[in-house]
Amino acid sequence: MKSNRNIFKIISKLTKVIMIVVVICTSNILFYGCSFISKESKYNNKIDIEDKSNKDLKNNNRVEEFGEEEPQVDSIQDEIDAMSLEEKVGQLFIVGFDGYEVDDNIIGLIKNKKVGGIILFSKNINTVSGTKKLIESLNGLNNENKVKLFMSVDEEGGVVSRIPKEMGRFESAWDVGATGDLNYAFEHGKAIGETIKSLGFNLDFAPVLDVNSNPNNPVIGNRAFSDDPEIVKKMGTEVYKGLKSASVLGVGKHFPGHGDTDVDSHVGVPVINKSIDELKNLELIPFKYAIDNGIEMIMVGHLYLPQLDKDYVASISKNIVTKLLREELGFNGVVVTDDMIMEGVKGKYPTNESAVKAIEAGNDIIIVSAGIHDQNSAIDGVVEAVRNGIITEKRINESVYRILKLKNTIYIH
Repeated sequence: MKSNRNIFKIISKLTKVIMIVVVICTSNILFYGCSFISKESKYNNKIDIEDKSNKDLKNNNRVEEFGEEEPQVDSIQDEIDAMSLEEKVGQLFIVGFDGYEVDDNIIGLIKNKKVGGIILFSKNINTVSGTKKLIESLNGLNNENKVKLFMSVDEEGGVVSRIPKEMGRFESAWDVGATGDLNYAFEHGKAIGETIKSLGFNLDFAPVLDVNSNPNNPVIGNRAFSDDPEIVKKMGTEVYKGLKSASVLGVGKHFPGHGDTDVDSHVGVPVINKSIDELKNLELIPFKYAIDNGIEMIMVGHLYLPQLDKDYVASISKNIVTKLLREELGFNGVVVTDDMIMEGVKGKYPTNESAVKAIEAGNDIIIVSAGIHDQNSAIDGVVEAVRNGIITEKRINESVYRILKLKNTIYIH
C-alpha cells in the first residue's frame, strides 16, 4: 500500500512538470508566431507602399514634361484631347484688325480660325463706351468657341498708350524708375491694370524689361525704367505684380533685350553683337530676375544676335527661345513673339514660314496684328506643317497646355 502511494506521488509530480513545460512551449510558440506575422506584415506593407509609389509615378508621366505634378484629374489635358487640330492651332495666335467696330475679317478669324486672342491698338480705341462695346462684341463672337479670348493691349504708359484720351495718361516707365520706390512701381502697375480691366482687357504687353544702355536707341528710350539693370529688374517686376493684382496678365519684353540697339525692329533688323557672357552682365539681368519672381509670359523680339544664332533673329531662333530662355534661364511660362508683320522678321520670311519657324523655335503664341492675308496664311501654315509632319501635334499640345493653364490663372477661362 505504501509503495502504491509513492508511485502515485511520483506520477503526480511528473504530471505537474509536463504541464509546466507545455505552458512554456505554448507561450513561446505564440510569442514567436506573432513576431513572424508582424515581420511579414511589415514586409508586405513596404511592398504596398512601393507599388503605390510606382503607380503614382506612372500616373504623373502625362504632364511631367510641363514641370509639375499632375492632379488625379487633369481637366486641361482632357480639354486638349477634345479639341481639333484647327482649334488647337487657333489658340497659338493673337490677331488684330482695323476700325472701331468688328468687321468681316475679325469675325472670320474668331468664328472660323478659333484664334486665341485679340490685340487692340489706337486705331480700334476711341471712347470708353465705344471700347467697352467693341470688346463685348468680340467676346460675344467667341461665345460658341470652347476657350475664351486673351483680350490684349499695349499700355506701358508714356509714349506707348492706347487707353481712351478721356481716361488720361499714365507716366512713363522712365519716370516711375526715377522714383526708386518699389511700392510706387507696384501701385503704378495696379492702376494701369484696374484701368484697362475696366475696359475689358485681361492682357497687357508690359512691362518693358529692356535696359536703355544705348543713348542712340530710337525705339526704347523712356519706355525703359532705367539704364541700370538693377533698377529695371526691380521696378519692372513690381509693375508686373501690380498688374496681376488687378487680374491682368503682364508680359515682360523684348527678350533678350532691345536696349542696346540703334535700329527699330518695326522698320529693320537690330543687330546686337554680344556674347552670352556680355548679355548675362546686362540685358538678361531683368529677365532672369522677373523669371525667378514668377513672371508668366515673356515676349521675344525680332533681334539679331549673331554670336548666339547666325541664321535667325531671336523670335524664330531655337537657340534663343528654347536653349537660352527656357533651358538656361529656366522659364516655363508662355513665350509670345513680337508682331510678325514687323520688318525685323517679315522682311526676310513670308508670314506662313515665319509662323512655322516661331513654333519650331519654342514660342507658344504668335502675334499677327494686321493683314487678313498674312493672318490666314500664318494660321494655315502651322496647320499644314503639322499635317505634313514638320511640326508634331505633341509640340502643339505643349503650347496649348501652357496657354490654357495661363488663361485659368487670370480667371477668364
